[in-house]
Amino acid sequence: MSDLRWSTAITSVQPNELRLRGYRIDELMGCVTFGQAVYLALKGELPSPGVGRLMDAMLVSSIDHGATPPSALATRTVASTGATLSASVAAGVLAINRYHGGAIEGCMQLLLGAIDRLDANHSPAQVASEMLTELKAQKKRAPGFGHRIHTDDPRTKRLLTLAEELGISSQGVKMARAFEQALEKSVGRRLPLNVDGALAALLVDLDFPPELGNAFFITARVTGLAAHAYEEIAGQRPMRHIHPTDHEYDGPTPRELE
Repeated sequence: MSDLRWSTAITSVQPNELRLRGYRIDELMGCVTFGQAVYLALKGELPSPGVGRLMDAMLVSSIDHGATPPSALATRTVASTGATLSASVAAGVLAINRYHGGAIEGCMQLLLGAIDRLDANHSPAQVASEMLTELKAQKKRAPGFGHRIHTDDPRTKRLLTLAEELGISSQGVKMARAFEQALEKSVGRRLPLNVDGALAALLVDLDFPPELGNAFFITARVTGLAAHAYEEIAGQRPMRHIHPTDHEYDGPTPRELE
Protein backbone atom coordinates (compact mmCIF):
# COMPACT_ATOMS: atom_id res chain seq x y z
CA MET A 1 0.00 0.00 0.00
CA SER A 2 1.27 3.47 -0.91
CA ASP A 3 2.28 5.76 1.94
CA LEU A 4 -0.06 8.35 0.38
CA ARG A 5 -3.15 6.14 0.52
CA TRP A 6 -5.78 7.18 3.05
CA SER A 7 -9.39 6.39 3.89
CA THR A 8 -12.67 8.13 4.70
CA ALA A 9 -15.81 6.76 6.31
CA ILE A 10 -18.13 9.52 5.11
CA THR A 11 -19.05 9.10 1.44
CA SER A 12 -18.51 6.39 -1.15
CA VAL A 13 -18.63 7.44 -4.81
CA GLN A 14 -18.86 4.86 -7.57
CA PRO A 15 -20.15 5.15 -11.15
CA ASN A 16 -23.89 5.83 -10.89
CA GLU A 17 -23.87 5.37 -7.11
CA LEU A 18 -23.28 7.77 -4.19
CA ARG A 19 -23.56 6.55 -0.61
CA LEU A 20 -23.50 8.71 2.53
CA ARG A 21 -22.48 6.65 5.55
CA GLY A 22 -23.55 3.57 3.59
CA TYR A 23 -26.95 4.88 2.45
CA ARG A 24 -27.63 5.66 -1.21
CA ILE A 25 -28.14 9.41 -1.46
CA ASP A 26 -30.80 9.02 -4.16
CA GLU A 27 -32.78 6.78 -1.76
CA LEU A 28 -32.42 9.29 1.07
CA MET A 29 -33.79 12.03 -1.18
CA GLY A 30 -37.46 12.64 -0.45
CA CYS A 31 -37.34 10.22 2.51
CA VAL A 32 -35.27 12.11 5.08
CA THR A 33 -35.18 15.80 5.96
CA PHE A 34 -32.11 17.99 5.66
CA GLY A 35 -31.72 17.95 9.44
CA GLN A 36 -31.75 14.16 9.46
CA ALA A 37 -29.16 14.09 6.67
CA VAL A 38 -26.94 16.52 8.60
CA TYR A 39 -27.14 14.22 11.63
CA LEU A 40 -26.27 11.23 9.44
CA ALA A 41 -23.28 12.98 7.89
CA LEU A 42 -21.88 14.14 11.24
CA LYS A 43 -22.80 11.19 13.48
CA GLY A 44 -22.74 8.29 11.04
CA GLU A 45 -26.25 7.02 11.75
CA LEU A 46 -29.79 8.18 10.97
CA PRO A 47 -31.49 9.83 13.96
CA SER A 48 -34.71 8.74 15.59
CA PRO A 49 -37.80 10.64 14.39
CA GLY A 50 -37.74 12.82 17.51
CA VAL A 51 -34.07 13.70 17.19
CA GLY A 52 -34.57 14.35 13.49
CA ARG A 53 -37.37 16.79 14.27
CA LEU A 54 -35.22 18.56 16.84
CA MET A 55 -32.32 18.74 14.37
CA ASP A 56 -34.57 20.49 11.85
CA ALA A 57 -35.67 23.00 14.50
CA MET A 58 -32.06 23.64 15.54
CA LEU A 59 -31.03 24.44 11.97
CA VAL A 60 -34.04 26.70 11.40
CA SER A 61 -33.29 28.59 14.63
CA SER A 62 -30.07 30.09 13.26
CA ILE A 63 -30.96 30.56 9.59
CA ASP A 64 -30.70 34.36 9.87
CA HIS A 65 -30.67 37.22 12.37
CA GLY A 66 -30.98 40.31 10.21
CA ALA A 67 -28.46 42.49 8.39
CA THR A 68 -26.53 43.72 11.44
CA PRO A 69 -24.52 40.63 12.57
CA PRO A 70 -20.84 40.68 11.49
CA SER A 71 -21.30 37.74 9.12
CA ALA A 72 -24.15 39.46 7.25
CA LEU A 73 -22.26 42.76 7.06
CA ALA A 74 -19.14 40.99 5.80
CA THR A 75 -21.17 39.16 3.17
CA ARG A 76 -22.85 42.34 1.95
CA THR A 77 -19.62 44.33 1.94
CA VAL A 78 -17.82 41.75 -0.19
CA ALA A 79 -20.85 41.34 -2.45
CA SER A 80 -20.87 45.09 -3.06
CA THR A 81 -17.39 44.86 -4.60
CA GLY A 82 -18.65 42.69 -7.44
CA ALA A 83 -17.49 39.42 -5.87
CA THR A 84 -19.24 36.16 -6.67
CA LEU A 85 -21.95 34.71 -4.47
CA SER A 86 -19.57 32.03 -3.21
CA ALA A 87 -16.87 34.57 -2.27
CA SER A 88 -19.44 36.79 -0.54
CA VAL A 89 -20.88 33.92 1.51
CA ALA A 90 -17.36 32.68 2.33
CA ALA A 91 -16.52 36.11 3.74
CA GLY A 92 -19.55 35.86 6.01
CA VAL A 93 -18.61 32.37 7.17
CA LEU A 94 -15.10 33.58 8.00
CA ALA A 95 -16.66 36.21 10.28
CA ILE A 96 -18.17 33.47 12.45
CA ASN A 97 -15.80 33.23 15.39
CA ARG A 98 -15.57 33.36 19.20
CA TYR A 99 -18.02 36.21 19.73
CA HIS A 100 -20.38 35.62 16.80
CA GLY A 101 -21.76 32.12 16.32
CA GLY A 102 -18.69 30.54 17.86
CA ALA A 103 -20.11 30.53 21.37
CA ILE A 104 -21.69 27.12 20.75
CA GLU A 105 -18.38 25.27 21.00
CA GLY A 106 -17.27 27.28 24.01
CA CYS A 107 -20.58 26.74 25.79
CA MET A 108 -20.46 23.01 25.07
CA GLN A 109 -17.01 22.81 26.65
CA LEU A 110 -18.29 24.75 29.67
CA LEU A 111 -21.30 22.47 30.13
CA LEU A 112 -19.32 19.27 29.64
CA GLY A 113 -16.72 20.45 32.15
CA ALA A 114 -19.50 21.18 34.62
CA ILE A 115 -21.17 17.80 34.09
CA ASP A 116 -17.84 16.10 34.82
CA ARG A 117 -17.81 17.79 38.25
CA LEU A 118 -21.24 16.56 39.27
CA ASP A 119 -21.29 14.03 42.09
CA ALA A 120 -23.14 13.28 45.31
CA ASN A 121 -21.61 16.35 46.95
CA HIS A 122 -21.90 18.79 44.05
CA SER A 123 -25.29 19.76 42.59
CA PRO A 124 -25.66 21.56 39.24
CA ALA A 125 -26.23 24.84 41.12
CA GLN A 126 -23.06 24.42 43.20
CA VAL A 127 -20.93 23.47 40.22
CA ALA A 128 -22.24 26.38 38.15
CA SER A 129 -21.53 28.84 40.97
CA GLU A 130 -18.00 27.49 41.47
CA MET A 131 -17.17 27.62 37.78
CA LEU A 132 -18.51 31.16 37.41
CA THR A 133 -16.25 32.24 40.27
CA GLU A 134 -13.31 30.65 38.48
CA LEU A 135 -14.20 32.35 35.19
CA LYS A 136 -14.50 35.70 36.96
CA ALA A 137 -11.04 35.27 38.47
CA GLN A 138 -9.72 34.58 34.97
CA LYS A 139 -11.62 37.62 33.62
CA LYS A 140 -13.58 35.40 31.27
CA ARG A 141 -17.28 35.33 30.43
CA ALA A 142 -19.55 32.30 30.25
CA PRO A 143 -20.33 31.81 26.54
CA GLY A 144 -23.93 31.26 25.47
CA PHE A 145 -25.63 33.67 27.88
CA GLY A 146 -27.05 37.14 27.30
CA HIS A 147 -27.98 38.83 24.03
CA ARG A 148 -27.50 42.32 22.64
CA ILE A 149 -31.16 42.51 21.53
CA HIS A 150 -33.26 39.82 23.20
CA THR A 151 -34.02 39.68 26.92
CA ASP A 152 -35.92 36.42 26.40
CA ASP A 153 -34.80 34.80 23.15
CA PRO A 154 -37.90 33.17 21.60
CA ARG A 155 -35.71 30.66 19.75
CA THR A 156 -34.27 29.37 23.02
CA LYS A 157 -37.72 28.94 24.53
CA ARG A 158 -39.01 27.04 21.49
CA LEU A 159 -35.95 24.75 21.22
CA LEU A 160 -35.98 23.77 24.89
CA THR A 161 -39.76 23.28 24.92
CA LEU A 162 -39.53 21.02 21.88
CA ALA A 163 -36.64 19.05 23.38
CA GLU A 164 -38.68 18.54 26.55
CA GLU A 165 -41.71 17.40 24.55
CA LEU A 166 -39.58 14.93 22.60
CA GLY A 167 -37.89 13.55 25.73
CA ILE A 168 -34.43 14.66 24.61
CA SER A 169 -33.71 17.28 27.28
CA SER A 170 -31.15 15.94 29.76
CA GLN A 171 -28.00 16.94 31.67
CA GLY A 172 -26.87 19.53 29.13
CA VAL A 173 -30.10 21.51 29.45
CA LYS A 174 -30.20 21.11 33.25
CA MET A 175 -26.63 22.39 33.54
CA ALA A 176 -27.34 25.32 31.21
CA ARG A 177 -30.32 26.32 33.37
CA ALA A 178 -28.14 26.06 36.48
CA PHE A 179 -25.63 28.46 34.93
CA GLU A 180 -28.44 30.80 33.95
CA GLN A 181 -29.65 30.99 37.55
CA ALA A 182 -26.14 31.24 39.00
CA LEU A 183 -25.31 34.07 36.59
CA GLU A 184 -28.34 36.06 37.73
CA LYS A 185 -27.21 35.74 41.36
CA SER A 186 -23.63 36.60 40.46
CA VAL A 187 -24.18 39.71 38.32
CA GLY A 188 -27.45 40.89 39.85
CA ARG A 189 -29.43 40.77 36.62
CA ARG A 190 -30.74 38.11 34.29
CA LEU A 191 -28.45 36.98 31.48
CA PRO A 192 -30.71 34.48 29.75
CA LEU A 193 -29.56 31.46 27.81
CA ASN A 194 -29.33 32.62 24.19
CA VAL A 195 -29.82 30.52 21.09
CA ASP A 196 -26.12 29.59 20.96
CA GLY A 197 -26.34 28.36 24.54
CA ALA A 198 -29.53 26.43 23.82
CA LEU A 199 -27.91 24.77 20.82
CA ALA A 200 -24.87 23.94 22.94
CA ALA A 201 -27.00 22.34 25.65
CA LEU A 202 -28.94 20.25 23.14
CA LEU A 203 -25.81 19.17 21.28
CA VAL A 204 -24.35 18.01 24.61
CA ASP A 205 -27.51 15.98 25.21
CA LEU A 206 -27.27 14.59 21.67
CA ASP A 207 -23.68 13.52 22.41
CA PHE A 208 -21.98 15.65 19.75
CA PRO A 209 -18.33 16.59 20.31
CA PRO A 210 -17.71 20.30 21.00
CA GLU A 211 -15.48 20.52 17.93
CA LEU A 212 -18.61 20.14 15.77
CA GLY A 213 -20.68 22.68 17.70
CA ASN A 214 -20.08 25.65 15.43
CA ALA A 215 -20.87 23.53 12.37
CA PHE A 216 -24.56 23.85 13.24
CA PHE A 217 -24.48 27.64 13.25
CA ILE A 218 -22.47 27.73 10.01
CA THR A 219 -24.70 25.17 8.27
CA ALA A 220 -27.83 27.11 9.18
CA ARG A 221 -26.49 30.61 8.56
CA VAL A 222 -25.09 29.90 5.07
CA THR A 223 -28.63 30.11 3.65
CA GLY A 224 -29.27 33.47 5.29
CA LEU A 225 -25.91 34.75 4.06
CA ALA A 226 -26.73 33.65 0.52
CA ALA A 227 -29.98 35.63 0.73
CA HIS A 228 -28.10 38.73 1.92
CA ALA A 229 -25.48 38.36 -0.81
CA TYR A 230 -28.09 38.03 -3.55
CA GLU A 231 -30.15 40.94 -2.24
CA GLU A 232 -27.02 43.10 -2.19
CA ILE A 233 -25.96 42.07 -5.69
CA ALA A 234 -29.44 42.37 -7.22
CA GLY A 235 -30.75 45.47 -5.46
CA GLN A 236 -27.91 47.75 -4.34
CA ARG A 237 -25.35 49.90 -6.11
CA PRO A 238 -21.77 48.61 -6.20
CA MET A 239 -19.21 49.79 -3.62
CA ARG A 240 -21.79 51.57 -1.47
CA HIS A 241 -21.09 52.62 2.11
CA ILE A 242 -22.96 50.07 4.24
CA HIS A 243 -24.04 51.49 7.58
CA PRO A 244 -24.05 48.71 10.22
CA THR A 245 -27.36 49.73 11.84
CA ASP A 246 -29.08 52.50 9.82
CA HIS A 247 -31.37 50.41 7.66
CA GLU A 248 -35.03 49.44 7.58
CA TYR A 249 -37.00 46.29 6.89
CA ASP A 250 -39.27 46.42 3.84
CA GLY A 251 -40.24 42.76 3.48
CA PRO A 252 -43.61 41.05 4.07
CA THR A 253 -45.70 42.21 7.02
CA PRO A 254 -46.04 39.75 9.93
CA ARG A 255 -47.87 36.60 8.87
CA GLU A 256 -48.85 33.35 10.56
CA LEU A 257 -48.39 29.72 9.62
CA GLU A 258 -51.62 28.06 8.53
